[in-house]
Amino acid sequence: MSEFQLIMPKMGESIAEATIIRWLKNEGDTIAADESVLEIATDKVDSEVPTPKGGVLLKKLYNENDVVAVGQPIAIIALETGATQTSAAPVAPAAQPTPEPVAVIEKQIEHAVQTAKPVAVAIQGNRFYSPLVLNIAKGENVSMSELEQIPGTGSEGRVTKRDIMLYINGGRKLAETPAAAPEVSETKKSAPEVSQPIEQKKSESSPTTLNSGSKISLMPGDEIIEMDRMRKLIADHMVMSVQTSPHVTSFVEADVTNLVMWREKHKNAFEKREGEKITFTPCFIEAVTKAIKDFPLINVSVDGNQIIKRKSINIGMAAALPTGNLIVPVIRNADQLNLFGLTKAVNDLANRARQNKLSPDDIQGGTFTITNVGGFGNLMGTPIINQPQVAILATGSIKKKPAVMETEYGDTIAIRHMMFLSLSYDHRVVDGSLGGTFLRRIADYLEQWDVNREV
Repeated sequence: MSEFQLIMPKMGESIAEATIIRWLKNEGDTIAADESVLEIATDKVDSEVPTPKGGVLLKKLYNENDVVAVGQPIAIIALETGATQTSAAPVAPAAQPTPEPVAVIEKQIEHAVQTAKPVAVAIQGNRFYSPLVLNIAKGENVSMSELEQIPGTGSEGRVTKRDIMLYINGGRKLAETPAAAPEVSETKKSAPEVSQPIEQKKSESSPTTLNSGSKISLMPGDEIIEMDRMRKLIADHMVMSVQTSPHVTSFVEADVTNLVMWREKHKNAFEKREGEKITFTPCFIEAVTKAIKDFPLINVSVDGNQIIKRKSINIGMAAALPTGNLIVPVIRNADQLNLFGLTKAVNDLANRARQNKLSPDDIQGGTFTITNVGGFGNLMGTPIINQPQVAILATGSIKKKPAVMETEYGDTIAIRHMMFLSLSYDHRVVDGSLGGTFLRRIADYLEQWDVNREV
């Protein structure tokens, strides 16, 4: 009987590890080729892992909630489906230490990552640390008392790689706060002091309570809502972005009357002919890609003191999930698509986002992001940069308003369709001149829309 090792798949660039959410198969179960074996989660998206070969699941090498590095074996499958009775002998090699998770992390701590058994270590009651986190802590001389004070965004408050990296790269500020008290005895650790309002909240009617380090006092009638896993990741990503990039936001007001008239003229015929609704989003994306070609230094990323100039123009479009969380699917090589192609791509990604059917590849590789705050009736916004990009555009709602127009007969006041465009950019590499001129160029392309254009 031959065996096959199921490997943790690569879920996209910059993804070095994934968390096992749920095993869909048990040991001894027969699995068909291409059938899903388990569910995993990254800081980008959840996904199922299928097996390329059918057989019998002999052994799970990791448990649920374990963090596993990309490329590591996660299960052993017997390729002879009738060999369940003899599985004990072939499994003998698997009695060796289970594969050790080794993640590709930031360059400055690569030397600190050492091999470790994939078994979480319990610290202070029910708080757990993965071997990866412990190895990073060891390599960076982070004491156990410091680890205990790092807020965890993982399952059940577990400290993730991102949590400890934010702590290290942020100058270990948590360790300098009053919350980082001197070492105390084990008996005191097991019974941390909490304020009276929080003690009152610890009742049978409300099993979820604030953590012991919280400085927020609860008042009668307050409700504690635990963040779901994706909301924690979004919060973490937003804080990281603000800490990484000095944000500057520029605004312009654009007269998009020609664009509105053009869409009104063609939308019904287009939908009847192509079976697709044409929205303003593809038009915005087209204008952005043209402006990026004019100003390619907007389409960059920063790595230390180096600027990485991107060849591909991959546009991310922020989309709301049914849960209310946000995700950013990406249209790759958007500059190579015509308006019909952009419309198809936008509608497809938006529909699959609403149905939670996006794949990991759908949200990877973006070089510039657009978010439509106008969809919520907002005039403008100050969006946060989607790292590692250096700029993000917010499109406001389109409103009819009086505007002064210059004509050959003099100035006149007319009712026009106006909208605000907001560009947040990384001031480390994008100065006001580049950011402001780039934003103005987007507005120019929208204002100069050809009302006689065929689609």
